[in-house]
Amino acid sequence: MSVSYTLVESNTNDLPVVAASTYNRGFNIPGGAVDEIIVRFACTLNAAGDIAADFSNMINSFRLILNGETVWDYQAGYSDNTNDNPGIAGYLLNSLGRGRSVEVNTGAATREAYMRIPVGRNLAAGISRMEYTLGYAALTGAGGAPTANSIQFWVRYNPSMQTTTTLGAGTTFNYSATTQQIVMRVPQNVPGTLAGILIQNDRANDTDLSGIRIVSQSDFEMDVDMWRVFNGDLYNGVEFMDPATAGQLEFAQLCPGVIFVPLYSLSLASDLYMQITAASARTLTVSPVITSGIAGKPQPAQVQTQSVATNVAKAVLDDSQASA
Repeated sequence: MSVSYTLVESNTNDLPVVAASTYNRGFNIPGGAVDEIIVRFACTLNAAGDIAADFSNMINSFRLILNGETVWDYQAGYSDNTNDNPGIAGYLLNSLGRGRSVEVNTGAATREAYMRIPVGRNLAAGISRMEYTLGYAALTGAGGAPTANSIQFWVRYNPSMQTTTTLGAGTTFNYSATTQQIVMRVPQNVPGTLAGILIQNDRANDTDLSGIRIVSQSDFEMDVDMWRVFNGDLYNGVEFMDPATAGQLEFAQLCPGVIFVPLYSLSLASDLYMQITAASARTLTVSPVITSGIAGKPQPAQVQTQSVATNVAKAVLDDSQASA
């Protein structure tokens, strides 16, 4: 029943620089019930304002592969160090459970950010393999590259995990200023159900999209703000770090141009059909979050007397207030 943490990778290289950058790395990890991958980012910027808000604004892409299986395939609709709003990567993680993306707010140039990525995989005993591709936006306008860089990857083992979680590859769609249907393709080799979808515009503009209809769940289109009632965003459900307010997190009602739509474990019997109404012509990305029930394998260890049950599908439902 024990929860344990193992540091599996640490380096001083894979952090943002002045130009856009991408890093690829692989390493061995112990087998077991892998509940989540925890990433710790630390650096000292040339100036506090080099990243206007939280560190997740810098994450342009992030792919995690465990033993040849892609478990997390994130691609940002936009990433910008000058964006003084919640970052998309952090918004997505916190939509899957509060506190999955947080940052120490010193108000200074020192940055320390954490991302807890849910995966829920039983890895065979012995040595397993993790690979990642991590892309960052450019530090536009920065006077120099960060120093005191450190990135760490930790694995949390938890035999009481209840779900596997997969972030599938996004479907992109070029939309126009009208009402139109789009189809999000779902992976054919991933078991489970749709906990929700991440809809991203290609810029931090919240007026491009006005309405969304999930065809299988509603006969009518709903305003984007109405969806934010259901996913919890409107009651200050978006938390992020802004160095302008040191010592605390800020609260917001939205992440501009982005929305997480809870789907309450919608089946994968077919692709997801949607209708959107737009006021301009841009590019949209829709990414599926798929969960499936699982039982963690107990590992020989000192016994705890309290289990930590984690369930991303339940976290999405709790935040949506649909059951209130």
